[in-house]
Formats: sequence, C-alpha cells, structure tokens
Amino acid sequence: MIESVAKNKRVVEIYESFVKHMKNFLDEQQINHEEYTNFVNWANRLGTSGEIPLFLDVFVETHVLESKYKTLPGTEPSLLGPYFVEGTQLLTEQPFVIPQRPDEKGEKLVFRGNVSSVNGQPLPNTRVEWWQDDADGFYSNFDSDAPDFNLRGHFYTDENGHFEVHSIVPVPYQIPTNGPTGEFVRAAGYHAYRPAHLHLKFEKEGHEALITQVFFEGDEWLETDVAKGVRSSLLTKLIDKGEYKEASLDFVMRTE
Repeated sequence: MIESVAKNKRVVEIYESFVKHMKNFLDEQQINHEEYTNFVNWANRLGTSGEIPLFLDVFVETHVLESKYKTLPGTEPSLLGPYFVEGTQLLTEQPFVIPQRPDEKGEKLVFRGNVSSVNGQPLPNTRVEWWQDDADGFYSNFDSDAPDFNLRGHFYTDENGHFEVHSIVPVPYQIPTNGPTGEFVRAAGYHAYRPAHLHLKFEKEGHEALITQVFFEGDEWLETDVAKGVRSSLLTKLIDKGEYKEASLDFVMRTE
C-alpha cells in the first residue's frame, strides 16, 4: 500500500514556477548537454565542499532581498553572510566594547547608532548582534587564528534606542576562492573582493528581524562588491578623530 503524503501547496507553487522559468531560460540560452553536465559536476563539487551557503550568500541572497524589500519602508537589509555564529558574549555596559585581543591590530572605531520603528517611535531594549572581520580580513570562528568570538558580541539599546560601540575599523577582504565558488569567480572574470563592512542584526518584539551591513564612503570596492550587497542607504562616513575613527548610522525596523 502506498502511503499518502500531505502536499505542501507552497512548495508545489514555487517548484512549478521555477520549472516554467527554467524552460524559458533553456530556450533562451540553448544550453547543450556538455554544458549541462559540466554544471552538474560543478554543483556536486559545490555541495561536497560545503560551499553551497557561501555561493548562495554571495551570488543569490542579494537578489532575494531586493525582490522582497526594495519598495518597503525601513532600513534596507543586506546579506547575513556565511560568517554569522550564535553564542556571542552579552555586553552590558555602554559604550559597548566588542571583545578583541589585547594587541588587536587595526584603527580604533567608535560607532553610534539609533534604532526606531517605521512609525517613528524609538525602540529601547532592542537586541543588537555585531560581528566583523579583523585587520587582516579574517573572521573569528572561521579562517582566523583569533580566539572564538573575537570581534563579536551582542547588546541592547538604551531607553531611547541609542547605542555606542567601540571596536576596530573593518577592512575589505576576499571571499574564499580555493574551491568551486572560486572556480565560478574565475570563469566569470569577477574579482573576489567585498568592501569593508560591519554586520548587525536587530531583534525586537513586534518587529521583523533586521539583518544588515554598514559600509563606508570612499571604499574602492563599493561599486564592484562581488556580492552586490552595498546599499546607498547603508553608507556612512569615517571621520578621523586623531586617535580613532568615528561613524554613525540610524536603523529603522519594520513592524510584523
């Protein structure tokens, strides 16, 4: 006896739409069997290497976000990226000092922000997750020799939705290129650089979680970001204060 399986209508809807557009794509590109086989073999390498999240984060996620959010109010989301991890330290005293090595290289950064709702109300006690690369372009818990959770932490906004963070200025870096993702980058003639950026994730009851990035004016890779994650509304200035650089940006969360 064949066991019946409940049908997920949304899965069927998305799959059938995918097939429809795929047929149009194949008709347009006239892909031959050798090209198809090469793609299948490359996709298999992508999966067995564990790089599917990397490839999708860099080359697909931006288009998903633009499709859903480009006409909505509030701060534009950007990529979660492959370097997010759970379990960071709770920082309790403002200004929040992001955990770092005693001899951490890099320029000192003071970053200030405010979090509000699309209705204009400030959002106190909003959970903010922060992560970034170090002065060598590496992320702790992944490709860095730094201790786990270095340059990572989370904290909560004050009663007016404000926060101030002390860290270091992030730097541009290359996405990994020694696997199938790198094969694609080279075949397409792309470079592999992302501009310097900070990662922030905001969570507040009654609001959609906001995952975004902050970029800095003047970065040489802004217009050619390999991940196409730069949004003009997420740009800020780095102001030289002598012993440190200062930057700020406000964030607006959408209600659920």
